[in-house]
Amino acid sequence: MMNHQKCSVMWAFKKSIAKTFIRNRTAEMHRYLFPIKTKAIMISIPKYYEGKNVLITGATGFMGKVLLEKLLRSCPNVKAVYVLVRPKAGQDPEQRIQEMVTCKLFDRLREEQLCFKEKIIPVSSELTQSELGLSREDQEQLGEHINIVFHCAATVRFNEPLKDAVQLNVLATQQLLALAHRMKNLEVFIHVSTAYANCNRSLIEEVVYPPPVDHKKLIDSLEWMDDKLINEITPKLIGDRPNTYTYTKALAEHVVQQECGNLNVAIIRPSIVGASWKEPFPGWIDNFNGPSGIFIAAGKGILRTMRASNNAVADLVPVDVVVNTTLAAAWYSGVHRYTRPRSVLVYNCTTGGVNPFHWGEVEYHVISTFKRNPLEQAFRRPNVNLTSNHLIYQYWIAVSHKAPAFLYDIYLRITGRTPRMMKTITRLHKAMMLLEYFTSHSWVWSTDNTNMLMNQLSAEDKKVFNFDVRQLHWAEYMENYCMGTKKYVLNEELSGLPAARKHLNKLRNIRYAFNTILVVLIWRVFIARSQMARNIWYFVVSLCYKFLSYFRASSTMRY
Repeated sequence: MMNHQKCSVMWAFKKSIAKTFIRNRTAEMHRYLFPIKTKAIMISIPKYYEGKNVLITGATGFMGKVLLEKLLRSCPNVKAVYVLVRPKAGQDPEQRIQEMVTCKLFDRLREEQLCFKEKIIPVSSELTQSELGLSREDQEQLGEHINIVFHCAATVRFNEPLKDAVQLNVLATQQLLALAHRMKNLEVFIHVSTAYANCNRSLIEEVVYPPPVDHKKLIDSLEWMDDKLINEITPKLIGDRPNTYTYTKALAEHVVQQECGNLNVAIIRPSIVGASWKEPFPGWIDNFNGPSGIFIAAGKGILRTMRASNNAVADLVPVDVVVNTTLAAAWYSGVHRYTRPRSVLVYNCTTGGVNPFHWGEVEYHVISTFKRNPLEQAFRRPNVNLTSNHLIYQYWIAVSHKAPAFLYDIYLRITGRTPRMMKTITRLHKAMMLLEYFTSHSWVWSTDNTNMLMNQLSAEDKKVFNFDVRQLHWAEYMENYCMGTKKYVLNEELSGLPAARKHLNKLRNIRYAFNTILVVLIWRVFIARSQMARNIWYFVVSLCYKFLSYFRASSTMRY
């Protein structure tokens, strides 16, 4: 009996040892067979970029500059950043980059890393030319060294002629993919698209949709068509899309999907990219594109009416949110490059689904900010009316835009100066026409991949590469945005605010005086000469007096 018990104990002990041995061997085999999966959990974003050679197209553009600055500052051990730059205005690529890195955007980076310029390698390129205008030597160098590609270059002009838009947005993407296939050490290819590439749909998921047309047939057709014929057929080609920009970006996405082959590719789709939220400092913006020019026109008092729906979602997304999403997407695709799915990962980088903000709210915050902190030499006090009614919009255009601009140009002629306001108003109306489609519609974007990406970040990476727009406080962001247009686009110093406020008060007094004179003239010319008009006038005044008396009495009774 005792022997039997001893045997049972020994058997249980041996079985336990065997299970432990098998479990340990299984874990070792798993770590051997799947090393990347284990590494993906542990490696941080800065660690992933350590020692990597990165290629950026569009680095001199708004988003490209922020991407370059953030990559160098938050991933200080990146080996080198190659930037494709074309010669412009008598400057070669090196001179353009040297001038670019002296701007305010790079101040923080200059303080933290004195030698960051040495990591930036300009490469002369022209995206509209064959093989991107790259020399054979540069192609070989890129093919040998590049590990990560960020394709940010594109034309963002909504009214770009179709042939030019196809050349820059579609053909350049196609040629860059061909170059990427020759890069021996390439790990990730990131293509920056737009959330509005498929704006003909109300629900936009994180997938590449079928193209509006076969891009190869379109490219072949555009080669033999003259410009006049292309302009005539463009409206029929783009169909229910509002412009050539969204049309060609949809084609570019399809090109990426069809021609990426075995490349590890992801697509980032930002919505309306605005000023920075936090990095490198709040409110940085350097251009008049998109809403920035509209905000400035409203602050100057030039824009007084706009065709938009108050309840439509203004899907603004800060540029640093887009950049952080882009860098994190490259990290995720890079560490999972051996276990990734074969399909192209798409990330909708938007705010409307989780933190909606409407155009009526945009208008309120822009006007209130510029009334507190006015722009210098404003034309009129800031005040904008949004309307979706075409007739009302046309009325306000005539009364609030064209008539004052015409009168102001007469004043400029009388004082011997060059009239300019009608030209400014004409340019403003063209810009507003291009934005009407986006200020009058709302979309629903799926963000499952973006949420998944956020959940993959470590606690530290979530702080350094934050793209959680649920934390975005819109009132604070809009004030920083408006102040950013004042400081960085118009180069107005905050020390000039007292004078600007004084000028705004002067404009208010002029308006009151003008309205008083207008009422007196109407009285003298129309009302004082007609008994019926006087009776109507007295009736309206007495009615207003009775209403005010009733309102005052009601307020007194409540207290």
